[in-house]
Amino acid sequence: MSDPTATWTALISRYYDGCSAGDVDLMLQTLHPEVVHWFLAPNTGSAPVEGAEHLARYWRKVARMLQARWVVDSICATPEQAVIEWTMWWLPEGATERVATRGAEWFTGQDGLIREIRSYYQLRPETTELDGFPYADRGYSLPGAERSTIHPDAEQHGPGGTA
Repeated sequence: MSDPTATWTALISRYYDGCSAGDVDLMLQTLHPEVVHWFLAPNTGSAPVEGAEHLARYWRKVARMLQARWVVDSICATPEQAVIEWTMWWLPEGATERVATRGAEWFTGQDGLIREIRSYYQLRPETTELDGFPYADRGYSLPGAERSTIHPDAEQHGPGGTA
């Protein structure tokens, strides 16, 4: 792994593209068979999800239910792990406009695949983000532009996408 940031960015972006499209096969290409995804309580469904097949089917269900699209906005990586900031664009029940849930995740790897994900966010039916943070200036995803500088093709996957 000569450039861990590039390697992790490609892997996590592909994983998120699979999540957004509800594409189980694409997600399975990125996940270690024994992957564990940990969630911050008290979010709904905060129990850990274990196993690649289980996690991929979980995200397929969530993506359909929420009309969700995930975007990698920022990343720091070493060969063994990566920490990202991300945005999930979604449509709350009864809403007419998509909202942004911004969060962070810590990934560890094994055999070139995602082995563990620790997710930090609060899911609320309104946009949650850092007050006053210069998202546009830093190349993060924005309303009407559900893509970022480092994940420019995110809009191709999920609601209204081509993949």
